[in-house]
Amino acid sequence: MGRILLIAVAAVVGFFILGAVLGFLFNVLKWVLILGLIAVAVAGVLKLTRSGESRSHNPY
Repeated sequence: MGRILLIAVAAVVGFFILGAVLGFLFNVLKWVLILGLIAVAVAGVLKLTRSGESRSHNPY
């Protein structure tokens, strides 16, 4: 009986730890995606704003 309870407690603690680790990893992934999206948007805006300048200075 004691061994079964010990295994059950270990399983519950393992699920708590797994949940915390997975929550942390998905939170980091979420912020990486958000920052990546912001970086792509800024790069796109800079490309659009600089395209007019490059045409006027382009000798070709």
